[in-house]
Amino acid sequence: MIKGLNHIAIAVPDLALAAKRYKDHLGAVVSAPMAQPEHGVNVVFVELDNAKIELLEPLGEDSPIAKFLERNPEGGIHHICLEVDNVDLASKKLSADGIRVLGGGEAKIGAHGKPVIFLHPKDFYSTLIELEQT
Repeated sequence: MIKGLNHIAIAVPDLALAAKRYKDHLGAVVSAPMAQPEHGVNVVFVELDNAKIELLEPLGEDSPIAKFLERNPEGGIHHICLEVDNVDLASKKLSADGIRVLGGGEAKIGAHGKPVIFLHPKDFYSTLIELEQT
């Protein structure tokens, strides 16, 4: 079902500072910031040859990233994103297998403009998994 790693997402308290650190200290290519109000985050992507690092900061007080940063004030890994051919089919199969698909199993459009779903972290060893359609 999974085809590859798309990105690792890291929640950060200050997106501009985090982006600058990746650029200045690691020589990374970093995208412009993008607001994702439907997900409650601002993001930038650190471009790598084989995947990306997504840096996330909260967009509003109700952001799930704000809640994450309350528990982890310095930030940390929030989720990993894996690629699949078809998010809807993946959601149906995983639900049938007893895996909890968050948000009622309905895909939303993610930061790359593609359908995504999230899988409950308790079903994957305390790791939030995002599946993105390729």
